[in-house]
Amino acid sequence: MTTDKVFKRLHYPLDVMLTCVRWYVAYPLSLRHLEEMMAERGVSVDHSTVHRWAIKLLPALEKAFQRHKRGVGRSWRMDETYVKVNGEWKYLYRAVDKAGDTVDFLLRARRDKVAARRYFEKAIDENGVPETVTIDKSGANLAGLHAINAERETSIKIRQAKYLNNIVEQDHRAIKRRIRPMLGFKNFRCARILLSGIEVMHMIKKGQMMCRDSTARTAAEQFYTLVA
Repeated sequence: MTTDKVFKRLHYPLDVMLTCVRWYVAYPLSLRHLEEMMAERGVSVDHSTVHRWAIKLLPALEKAFQRHKRGVGRSWRMDETYVKVNGEWKYLYRAVDKAGDTVDFLLRARRDKVAARRYFEKAIDENGVPETVTIDKSGANLAGLHAINAERETSIKIRQAKYLNNIVEQDHRAIKRRIRPMLGFKNFRCARILLSGIEVMHMIKKGQMMCRDSTARTAAEQFYTLVA
């Protein structure tokens, strides 16, 4: 679904909706914080409305971002981190290249070979085949990579060295800082959508979005161009 079709269904000023959604995914704020901040600016918006905007808009904004995402390197550092959904721990699979740019992300209910393989399939489909993937000592991630290599003529080189994965573990922290005020997600669908928005804003801040012209733009300005 295009951003135009999504916005036509939401009868509210565009700048207000985009501001609220960007703040929500960019900063460690709760929905109640956003409601109060908008009230101080003379805008009456219920916190549940902000949540509804985020769920409606972020999938379209993520698709728009993917069309402008810069390519990543071919040496990946992959790891998973824990995210609480409806009181239970789920697993956010993530990878960065050696420069620290985000390769891809995927929320899964389980931490096993199937989940790891699905992550690698998605990451490769959207970013190309890496030369090397560095993982920790996880047997599930190793099994997932072996399953990918079994279907390839040229194998992806696998390295298991925890200290080499410090760069992705540090990158996890930026995501975890943002989701902490949310106190967990209500359901898997909401978690997946909101995490995608957080990841998109995180990539924009890291300079991973190609602008249409050579004009220097702030992270906020780049986010807003996703609706153009």
